Amino acid sequence: MADSIAASEQAALGPRQFDLDRCVHCGLCLNACPTYRELGLEMDSPRGRVYQMVQVANGAPITPSYVEHIGLCLACRGCESACPSGVRYGRMVEDARAQIEAQVHRGWFMRQVRRLAFGMLQSRRALTLAGILLYLYEASRMKALVRALGFLKLLGRLGDLEQLAPSADPPFFFSQVGRTFPPIGERRHRVAFLAGCIANVAFARLNEATVRVLQQNGCEVTIPKDQGCCGALHVHAGLPEDARRLARRNIDAVLAGGFDAVITNAAGCGSTLKEYGELLEGDPQYAAKAREFSSLMRDVTEFLASIELNPRMGAVDATVTYQDSCHLAHGQRVRTAPRKLLAAVPGLTFVELPGADLCCGSAGIYNLVENEMSTALLKSKMESVNAARAAIVATANPGCMLQLQAGVRLHGSGQSVMHVVEILDLAYGRARE
Repeated sequence: MADSIAASEQAALGPRQFDLDRCVHCGLCLNACPTYRELGLEMDSPRGRVYQMVQVANGAPITPSYVEHIGLCLACRGCESACPSGVRYGRMVEDARAQIEAQVHRGWFMRQVRRLAFGMLQSRRALTLAGILLYLYEASRMKALVRALGFLKLLGRLGDLEQLAPSADPPFFFSQVGRTFPPIGERRHRVAFLAGCIANVAFARLNEATVRVLQQNGCEVTIPKDQGCCGALHVHAGLPEDARRLARRNIDAVLAGGFDAVITNAAGCGSTLKEYGELLEGDPQYAAKAREFSSLMRDVTEFLASIELNPRMGAVDATVTYQDSCHLAHGQRVRTAPRKLLAAVPGLTFVELPGADLCCGSAGIYNLVENEMSTALLKSKMESVNAARAAIVATANPGCMLQLQAGVRLHGSGQSVMHVVEILDLAYGRARE
């Protein structure tokens, strides 16, 4: 397949030339890159990867080494925050992966695994079935038994991956899709809530907490019935056409509703949802709609911090630290909003986390496909978490929650891991007691 594509076509599939030209190879990104900090290898830094992208754009072949270095990138976009030249590295690595996906032949087994995994994200029925099976595995005590007897060590890498598997959270949130929830008190906002894909099964209680907190703040909350997966994992994995199809579906499901804002509680999803305008910029039918949709997108912490927050909260007497979700801090440039919300909770003592905006190693499915590097980054992150001496580790992304929960099991001291919205929901609940 790769041999049939001319060098000029190969370059056209990859990162755009004006993006490549922005990088002046100054190296200010190096310390912001988790893989470079861990390995100290130039080719596993943003600058080194951009250099490799330039070589491929100039006609160099896509080698296994190139695929490995691009694949080892977390796409955390920490380098974008550090870059003085405005390099759009996140877009570049996505384009590079799309180019690799189009030209590198995968074995039959890996093709089937990817087809199954990325296809499942698009199907409520498949996700529900997976959630039921996961629930039975846990409810039957098989999960606890397997861990207690040490079987995970015998499974090698599969055992490591099991540590990162989410728990089923029945009843699943799919049952709420299509409903509208009234505000508590005067209606001040009409919002749509995008519930995600896996979150409906693994984070149903988080989604419910998000709706309750929005209601407490005068929001009429609609869960659009035709919504689906946002496509973030697809675009990060080099499958932009799949992501575009999912983007069109969400735009059609939401845009005609006349909402004041479209809300997500998943930072990784939000970054892609806010970039639908770029994703569909070449689609004459959807380009304008995608820009309008993206202009309405807000992370739930961003939205709540921008309105007059309902102050009627009970005390949460706990010490809390906050881990920045990469795609919130670096992708969306939302840093102060989560901290502002935590500061508004009575009784809460906030402790800043050293290196809070360094990636925890979750990065979508990175912790599954690059488990060794992910585990190393998580261990470093947990050293900072333990040093903070906080009872609660807050974050703003379900994927980060899963990773940090695994970190607490492996390296922690009994900390709770919570979404910022869950802490607000707890405070509002205590005010009603």
